Amino acid sequence: MVLTENTVLMNSSSENGNEFHQKVHPDTLVIGAGIAGIQASLEIANAGYKVYLVEKSGTIGGHMAMFDKTFPTLDCAACILTPKMVEVGQHSRIDLLTCSEVTEVNGYPGAFKVKIHKKARFVDQQLCIGCGSCAAKCPGKAPSEFDSGTALRKAIYIPFPQAVPNKYLIDPESCLYMQTDGKKCGVCVKFCPVNDCIDLHAMDEELNIEVGNIVIATGFKIFDAKKVARFGYGKFPNVLTSLELERLINAGGPTEGKITFRTKDKKGNWVFKPDGGAPDSVAIIHCVGSRDENCNAYCSKVCCMYSLKLAHLVKEKLPATAVYEYFIDMRAFGKGYEEFYQRIKKEGVHMIRGKTAKIEEIKGSLKLRSEDILNNRIIEQLADMVILAVGLEPSDGVKQLSEMIGVEIDANGWYKELDSLLDPVGTARQGVTIAGVCQGPKDIPDTVAQASAAAARVLQSIESLKEVEFI
Repeated sequence: MVLTENTVLMNSSSENGNEFHQKVHPDTLVIGAGIAGIQASLEIANAGYKVYLVEKSGTIGGHMAMFDKTFPTLDCAACILTPKMVEVGQHSRIDLLTCSEVTEVNGYPGAFKVKIHKKARFVDQQLCIGCGSCAAKCPGKAPSEFDSGTALRKAIYIPFPQAVPNKYLIDPESCLYMQTDGKKCGVCVKFCPVNDCIDLHAMDEELNIEVGNIVIATGFKIFDAKKVARFGYGKFPNVLTSLELERLINAGGPTEGKITFRTKDKKGNWVFKPDGGAPDSVAIIHCVGSRDENCNAYCSKVCCMYSLKLAHLVKEKLPATAVYEYFIDMRAFGKGYEEFYQRIKKEGVHMIRGKTAKIEEIKGSLKLRSEDILNNRIIEQLADMVILAVGLEPSDGVKQLSEMIGVEIDANGWYKELDSLLDPVGTARQGVTIAGVCQGPKDIPDTVAQASAAAARVLQSIESLKEVEFI
């Protein structure tokens, strides 16, 4: 007997003794469109199979799109990522579903039935020409997610200039029209040059799809630095997170690439401006929210290297600025990482090994009280700006999605692989693979490698069942 058309055979027998078989659907669902989801989607689609790529935000790209440079090579992050983003957006075999979340998964391997909730963008992606007339007139503002809150965006916005899809959407939480039940505003509709492009009454959609395989690539969220109150984040204006500094350094950020102090505007709000003044000293504290029994006991793996990267970028932009790295252990485990560490030391960055106890604000400066283990002492250091190297945490909704799909999570909340040594992409649920940081903290090279492995697993499950012969 020869079975074709992607047929999977079950070992169980039917009542009449004949083998039961079920066709494997060749389409694949990828959940999450950061670099892991993008890589997996492109490899599957380029092999000739359809992919549904589901992303809960308004654009693909994930956290990598927010980075200025990658370590240890200091390559431009956007130069690596954006061509892949464009390829996803233009790929005929990738159905991109932004502002969408998986709400229900039924069926079995080879024939998963998935329900997807697609939130309204309120702007027709086919009609929008991206002219920006709507945003120019929009009075609603909210902190920019892409700029990690260092700048404001309009209620109708494109997340960032290279976003895919590069079309406007509306945030209902900051839209005056929606917050007042239509009693105020609506200027975006008035000034949009395209008829029927903006629909402020658009409704959410429910989509039903069938797929043979599922790839989970939901990524991570950064640790909330306010949970470590002794560092004063949210209290002292010039205590920043690493991601906030990343956006300041980027030429497309709120300060056009200048590292400046947070200052008050005319309305009394703390903002970053290109003319905000530069710090003479910057301290970078490692392991905020990681390797800490009061928060997360695990190592986030990337913090040491991205802290060194940030130190290099600060010295590059402000050569006279003193930079201090406060670290517990320097974990330079990847290819070229130890060499990168030695390079940063030669650039004049001061390395202080030990934990930081607290930060105080004294006459506009920040005083750090820390260990200096190598010199067997406690030190107090003044700095103009402090950067908290925050760790990684499982993204929101992990537990809900794991229960929905039938995938286990480990003690730290990450998706659990079938075998950490022999099968790091497989899960206890056949037909479901995991890729990227959703499985545990890792850097970009390891994320891409795991995404490619997950795609290979999907293709193997499809290709190997094109023709199965039984004698």
